[in-house]
This record gives sequence, C-alpha cells and structure tokens, in this order.
Amino acid sequence: MEQPKFSWEPEPQSGIRQRFVRANGIDFELAEAGDAGSRKLALCLHGFPELNYSWRFQMPLLADQGWRVWAPNSRGYGATSQSKGVRSYGLDHLTDDVGALIDAAAAESPVDEVLLIAHDWGAIIAWAFAIMNGKAARPRPVMRLVIMNVPHPKVFQRELRRWRQLKKSWYVYFFQLPRLPERFMGAEDAAGIRRAFHGMAVDKSRFGPEVLDVYAAAAQRPGALTAMINYYRAFIRYPWAVRLGDARIEIPTLMIWGEEDAALGIGCTIGTEKWVPKLELHRLPKVSHWVQQEAPEKVNAILSDWLARS
Repeated sequence: MEQPKFSWEPEPQSGIRQRFVRANGIDFELAEAGDAGSRKLALCLHGFPELNYSWRFQMPLLADQGWRVWAPNSRGYGATSQSKGVRSYGLDHLTDDVGALIDAAAAESPVDEVLLIAHDWGAIIAWAFAIMNGKAARPRPVMRLVIMNVPHPKVFQRELRRWRQLKKSWYVYFFQLPRLPERFMGAEDAAGIRRAFHGMAVDKSRFGPEVLDVYAAAAQRPGALTAMINYYRAFIRYPWAVRLGDARIEIPTLMIWGEEDAALGIGCTIGTEKWVPKLELHRLPKVSHWVQQEAPEKVNAILSDWLARS
C-alpha cells in the first residue's frame, strides 16, 4: 500500500530525514536526524495543533550532540494513522505509543538512554509516561525529561481550581462539543489553526505564511481535525485512563516556559519541585506558548547547557 505524502519538506542542510515507522499498531510519520546507530535516543513529542515540524530547530542541535533524534507525528496528526473513536485517544493509548516508539527504535539499534523532550499535548503525554515509567516493572531507559509550557499534572489539578486558569482553559470545554470545533478550526483554509499560532505569538515574524501553511494543510487532511480534537475529548471523558498515583518523577527534568502563554498561566510552574525534585526551571519573558518555535535560539542554548550538565 502506498504511503501518504509527508506533511512538510525539511531544509536540505538540516540533516532531517523522513520515513514511516510502525509501532503500537500505528504507522507514524517520522522525522529523524543524527546517527541511526547512536545508543542515545531523543524522542520529541509535539503538541496541538502542531506537528513534528515544530522541532525543526532543535533536531539538528540534538543530532550534533550525538543523539539519534526521532520526532513522530502523534496518532491522527499529519500522515500518521488515525484511530477510530474518542476512546482510542485516551492517555493510556498515547503513553503506549511512546513506549512502542522507544521499543521500535531499540529494535533497529540498541538504546541505552532516552531523552523525552515535549511541548503542549506532547508534554501531557511525556509527564504521564515518565511517572508511569518510574514505577514500571520493566521500564524503558528514560534518563532525562524536557518539558515546555505544560504543567505537571498535580500542579495543573491545583491551578484548574482557580478562576484565572479555568477561564484560560475555556477551549478545552468548547472542544467537547460535537463537530462544531472542527468547523470552527477548519473553515476558510483552516483560519482557526492559523490564528492559534499567529494570534498567540509575541514574535509573529516566526509564524509567516510558509509556516502557517504547513500546519493548515495538515489539519485539512480528511479526519485530521477530529483526531486532533479527540485528544481533548478523551482527556475529559476518560480521566481514569491513567492512574498517576503520587506522580513523582525522580529523573533530571528541565522545564522551559514562555511567560506570555495565553492558555496556561505562569502559576502553572509554581510548586513543581514538590513532585519533581531534580527540576530546573527557565522562564522566558516576552515569549508565547510556542516557545521552541518562537525563541529557538534561547531554547537551544538552555537545552544544550542543561544536557551538558545533567
């Protein structure tokens, strides 16, 4: 069966390659960089309404530092397989995807160390996976965690009890409606997707038409917007899909946070060290939720320094 077209074309000098890899019954559209035989795997997880394209500035850096870099499009995004029904986008299935991707990489070449680097919805999945992995009977070798602009689940539970964050999260409840969110986000050449990036950004020059066109085209693939929004529907309908217990994470964790986040208040960073004792937090003023795309130079400098020390 012929594979669908890739969602974007890497710059030739980036060293980024593209292919499909099968894991957990899903055909993942994969961007990769670095030495395919490296025993250090950096797995980059994107958010909503993004793609693995959102890691285009970090992938070459990680490859230069000796990592084998895998950046998949999450299930339902881009050319990655879509799953049927809201339940298939529950957090348990999404964390299973992460484990299966690590296993798929290890099957190709041994992996001794895994770095999870994640933003937005990818970070929700990464937090949950790291918590569960620390308690697993046979854990994957996740040694370090990088989170961008999504709070630890215990911190988010606390913040959602406060009006200032609840009103910022209005869209989560809007996304529970049938069909209307898809129409709203997809109408007029996916104007809602375009606004999500350009409207929220502080440095709007980072989200020119050539960038917005990539995201808009991916969102307009048949069934894509329903798949993307089903993450939010499953999150509300099936909160029991993953039991996180005390939610402690013992591995070194870097949190990078754009302070001008319209969806998540800065209070979402406070108190994280209670559950993540090896936390290092960097707050970036005048940077929006789209931190790794809007301020790649700052993010890459922080990431590079932290990896050298941790």
